[in-house]
Amino acid sequence: MPVLRPLQRSARFALALLFAASLCGQGASQRVIRVTLLQLNDVYQTAPGDKGTRGGLARVATLRKKIAAESPHTLLILAGDTISPSTASNLFKGRQMIAAWNAVGLDYAALGNHEFDFGDTVLRERIQESGFVWLAANVIDRNTGRPFGDTPPYAIRNFDGIKIGFFGLLTPDTARNSKPSQEVEFRDPLQTAAQLVPKIRALGAKVVVAITHLSMSQDKELARAAPIDLILGGHEHTLLQSLSGRTPIFKVGSDARNLGRIDLNISSDSGALQSIDWEIIPVTSDVPEDTGAAEIIREYEKEVSATMGKPVGQTSVELDARTITNGSGETNLGSFIADTYRKATGADVALVNGGSIRSNTAFGPGILTQGDILSILPFENPMVKVEVSGAVLRVALEHGLGRVAEHKENGRFPQVSGLRYVFDPHHPPGSRLIRVTVGDKPLDEEKTYTLATSAFVLGGGDGYTMFGNSRVLIRPEDAEVDSSVFMNVVAFNSPIAPRADGRIQKLDEPPARK
Repeated sequence: MPVLRPLQRSARFALALLFAASLCGQGASQRVIRVTLLQLNDVYQTAPGDKGTRGGLARVATLRKKIAAESPHTLLILAGDTISPSTASNLFKGRQMIAAWNAVGLDYAALGNHEFDFGDTVLRERIQESGFVWLAANVIDRNTGRPFGDTPPYAIRNFDGIKIGFFGLLTPDTARNSKPSQEVEFRDPLQTAAQLVPKIRALGAKVVVAITHLSMSQDKELARAAPIDLILGGHEHTLLQSLSGRTPIFKVGSDARNLGRIDLNISSDSGALQSIDWEIIPVTSDVPEDTGAAEIIREYEKEVSATMGKPVGQTSVELDARTITNGSGETNLGSFIADTYRKATGADVALVNGGSIRSNTAFGPGILTQGDILSILPFENPMVKVEVSGAVLRVALEHGLGRVAEHKENGRFPQVSGLRYVFDPHHPPGSRLIRVTVGDKPLDEEKTYTLATSAFVLGGGDGYTMFGNSRVLIRPEDAEVDSSVFMNVVAFNSPIAPRADGRIQKLDEPPARK
């Protein structure tokens, strides 16, 4: 087993449990070949975020060049999700991201679920524009039986005679969480890896790297399904690291706030992976922008700013659009958006999946622009209205709470309006609801309620399949789009001051003041 060593100590990223049993003799006299992998995942913005303090692909280009100068065998890798969602992607359908990545010098990218947000045809166009290699061995074109977009099933690179194999995997949940056609098949990632890795090794690869867009639990299963040396993962938007068997797994957050550096130290004689050094590099305003990449990015940003920089209104409080909070409990923004759904449709109650609230940052207090609104609600979801029984509504809420105890990205979490609920995250999935009230009365499972939600949820997105037989009162084709309605609400009620009012309570939390 290779030794894993952090290049930079961090309490948050302490891999102490990984190191203890690894210190076997490695043959100190033999020459070591170092291959440096730079990792990003879930990058939706070309420009810096967090008010300019973090991220920015022009800064990443600077870091890539600097690291490659001292470590010539350097590759930049993206573990999925970049074409959508964002304000700019609503205008350019992800073309601006491909142009930026080409300028930065991306080498390999795994397909992410959001790559399919604009459909098959647009994704094929973006793949054709890419100066780098997309990898997704388990995403298959049913017409050809080959990987989608004629992408290769794997790639093998030769460094001083040592071959390293790379392959990509995408979560099958993409079939219902994005907009691929029926012509796209998402095969089981574990079975795909079990079949593919032996082929890659048979072609001489001494080290095999999986670039994945899976959940951490899936990545851990993957490590046990095939002899993989390293997993560079995405899909979750927080800094994560783990070890499954002998395979280290890294995820480095979102929007290039951090750049992962993983040095593979490989024996030139045997090709054995001797050790892995790793570092998390903050991408801050202290890093200068690469002029070439910045110039390309700036041209797109000018067009976005001209359209999206127009003020809509103001907020007198900070709006919480963070991914982790909207996927785990009530937020002031989540409640405000759910209220918007309910009032705009005249429904009794509303349910909004937390994953539809994007940007993963906070806004205000201050002016809100069109770009801010579209970064919060980038999917342009039609707001539909259906009739559901109280029993179905309970099932939907339980489904939304099904992953709250797993401490991971939870896009299905139910932000609500017109109802209040208390849940215990320590109970088994399917039995976490403790109390549900609609208005001032307990939920009546025999009663029919009108429900406002998105066309995405109505269509089974995020696993909300329980609404399939519901009577539809406002169809998607007749519905208003959430971002447009929300924009109008902000404009006519400015300054807004939404607050969390305790409509969602965890049992282990003190009740909020009404």
